[in-house]
Amino acid sequence: MQALTRQLGDVIPLPVSVRPDPAANFRVPSDLSVSASPEAADIAEQLAELLRRATGRPVPIGSGGSFRVLLEGADRNGKPPEAYGLEITPESVTLRAPSNQGLFAALQTLRQLLPERPAGEIVLPGGRIDDEPRFAYRGTMLDIARHFFGPAEIKSHIDAIAQLKINHLHLHLTDDQGWRLEIPGRPRLTEIGGGPGTGVDGAGPGFLTAAEYADLVAYAAARYVTIVPEIDMPGHVNAAQVAYPELTADGQPVPPRTDAEVGYSSLAAGKEETYAFVEDVVRAVAALTPGPYLHIGGDEAFSTPPEDYRVFLRRVLPLAGKYGKRAIGWHEIAAVELPPTAIPQYWRIEPADDGVARAAAAGHQVIMSPADRSYLDMKYDKDTPLGLDWAGLVGVERCYDWDPADRLPGVGEESLLGVEAPLWSETVRSLADVQFLVFPRLAAIAEVGWTPRADREWRSFRRRLGGYGPRWTAQGINYYRSAEIDWA
Repeated sequence: MQALTRQLGDVIPLPVSVRPDPAANFRVPSDLSVSASPEAADIAEQLAELLRRATGRPVPIGSGGSFRVLLEGADRNGKPPEAYGLEITPESVTLRAPSNQGLFAALQTLRQLLPERPAGEIVLPGGRIDDEPRFAYRGTMLDIARHFFGPAEIKSHIDAIAQLKINHLHLHLTDDQGWRLEIPGRPRLTEIGGGPGTGVDGAGPGFLTAAEYADLVAYAAARYVTIVPEIDMPGHVNAAQVAYPELTADGQPVPPRTDAEVGYSSLAAGKEETYAFVEDVVRAVAALTPGPYLHIGGDEAFSTPPEDYRVFLRRVLPLAGKYGKRAIGWHEIAAVELPPTAIPQYWRIEPADDGVARAAAAGHQVIMSPADRSYLDMKYDKDTPLGLDWAGLVGVERCYDWDPADRLPGVGEESLLGVEAPLWSETVRSLADVQFLVFPRLAAIAEVGWTPRADREWRSFRRRLGGYGPRWTAQGINYYRSAEIDWA
């Protein structure tokens, strides 16, 4: 018999309540099956597939199964949609939630208690987990503008992040070095901005067609991940200006750029061509994106005069609402009076920011992404072969040992929508590079965003993370074997 090496709470993120019962361990039978509420058929099929992978046996879905998936009505009693219960007894394993979103979260917890491959008899640790997230928004960002990643690679990334209960994937779609999303009526954006020689060092050409993007959005939604598209402006627009020179201040062509410099490009705040272009893009992206958010960038607009920046944002931020979306922008947008639902995303390393504090005081929600704690493109240590170091070295413990509610004066728990860990792609060239920089650090950010602050403790996380490594190995994920962790 396979030894029972995993305890009920050996999962990431750590659940809110774990009540082990060693007398209630469940031995997975040879004739296992899954039963489910009719509305939870999709989750039941996903569970059956996990069990097939873990046992190497067929797993039918029917009535009376020892694995039960129960959707228990819409009344959550004030609980968030991802709240769930997982109960393991000698007779059965039950996933219980008032929504399919909660059942999916329960499934990710159970997955960590199952082997990734057949390994003899399986014994699951008995007891009960009751769980819900601390923050509604727990995200990561993938920059596909500076280096393009195709649909299959992005889908693989979605599969990996969803296991950690990351529920938002922010796609940075446009920048100086490339434009990566097809926009109807503006074909040169991708013909030129997604063509050969684009990306940092000219090494990352490609773009998503509208159909491919819509398929990605649906793929993510099936895994309860919301895609957050970003069209960065008024800076970071050289690729758009190469495609459409009328977007420059003087209407003259500009050369393509494949270096990693920032801050040199800007849309012209005083030209109506600018706002016609922006509205075309915002309308198209909003129509392709059923999720609630549209990110308009707004960072590092160093060549945009401050008054022009304010004029631009006053015209552009309301467009998100016009097309049914909440605007997110990098925290520089807090320099202007924001529409009521706009969300600043803090990304810098300074210990305070007056604009974000004012926005929070005015009732705006904030996403916390401080570069010195959550930027996944920073090096782990001085010898890391990939990544940057302008925000310092960001090891696993540094990603874990901070709290979003303490990061900025004036931006407390009640002002936080959540956390996000961005990955900029200047130094990456493959999905393996992405995985190397993202994992294991995203696991730390996932726990920061999910687990109650009072329950988080580095030694516990370090131990649980060490046990997670073989799971990534079995899935073929190229994670970094950080020396901070005792890997199993």
